Amino acid sequence: MIMIKRLESVEKRFIELEKELSDPDVVSDLENYRELAKEHSDLDPVVRIFRQYLELERELHDNEELLEDTDEDIQELAREEIAEIKQKVKKTEEELKSLLVPRDPNDEKNVILEIRAGTGGDEAALFVADLFRMYSRYAEQNSWKVEVLSSHSTGIGGFKEIILAVDGKGAYSRLKFESGVHRVQRVPVTESQGRIHTSAITVAVLPEAEEVDVAIDPFDLRVDVYRSSGPGGQSVNTTDSAVRITHLPTGLVVTCQDEKSQHKNKAKAMKVLRSRLLDVMRREQEEKIAEDRRIQVGSGDRSERIRTYNFPQNRLTDHRINLTLYKLESILHGELDQVIDPLVTNFRAEALKRFKS
Repeated sequence: MIMIKRLESVEKRFIELEKELSDPDVVSDLENYRELAKEHSDLDPVVRIFRQYLELERELHDNEELLEDTDEDIQELAREEIAEIKQKVKKTEEELKSLLVPRDPNDEKNVILEIRAGTGGDEAALFVADLFRMYSRYAEQNSWKVEVLSSHSTGIGGFKEIILAVDGKGAYSRLKFESGVHRVQRVPVTESQGRIHTSAITVAVLPEAEEVDVAIDPFDLRVDVYRSSGPGGQSVNTTDSAVRITHLPTGLVVTCQDEKSQHKNKAKAMKVLRSRLLDVMRREQEEKIAEDRRIQVGSGDRSERIRTYNFPQNRLTDHRINLTLYKLESILHGELDQVIDPLVTNFRAEALKRFKS
């Protein structure tokens, strides 16, 4: 059984770690000790439940042998025990499968969230503003901090583009399912004849990259400064505070002009650039691992339509898992868990299929 072999390997590594952590030489190397202690802590619940599972299997085997006893009372007791133990075995197996689902190393990271208007002109820009508010409210409910890194507003309350930093525990683990094309169907404010229009925007959710995650050679960057345009206060059009950074090897370009300080704009632009580069690296790795691609909820590709928001019907449909909810108003007010939870459940179910014997 694939699962048992993996668990035996995990237990073997756990025992090795216990020996290493008791070695005085390892204890004296604080950094190495911390890494080993963390790995040991991560494996502990898996090994503990695996050992419970093995004990249950032994009990099951012992009771099955009692079925050969000539005493009918003992046989009856054994049958009762077997039925009870089998239920426990099944429950323990499910726990182990869940624990063995590979964790996304980015799950605990902060997020760079990019929302851009696509087809639909002003109506798409207004929907960008709607989703900006939706994600901001969802972040507030989770006690996450939201910071606008860059924005390009329109004159009617929308955004051609807005880029946010979302900081908080587990932010990426929840928001990563939002990447893709979001389609909106509604009657625009400017529509005099009451016709429903369809517009689309794209959402990109990137794990925030630290400097240690992505090494950027300063010689690979071209940094241009220029005067800001649009809303921004007294400094607009008077100082070269806006920053455009081009990563020459990839051609990635990031601009930031929201701050009055050139240094702050550059720092924000570098934060976005690092995350985009990490995303490029991640996608290249995923393309090489077909199995991992198959267990994802959709590909996360920017061109993939993942969701439709139908205002006349108060309906949201997530096309990846055929989920339809007639609760659009509450979802846009930030109650996103009713959409995200089924996506997480589906992802885990797909991942668990790999442990079938």
